[in-house]
Amino acid sequence: MSKSVLLEKIEECRKEMISLSDTHDLTSEVVVASSTKLDKLINEYQNYA
Repeated sequence: MSKSVLLEKIEECRKEMISLSDTHDLTSEVVVASSTKLDKLINEYQNYA
């Protein structure tokens, strides 16, 4: 996956997490799952060779 695709996925996931947090508690399962997904994408981006 290219760096630009990763950035797009990060942005999509970030928007999704913000949207979910508008309708769910921050500690809800769906928001935490989205946050975890975002963390993984950011880590992948940071470790991109």
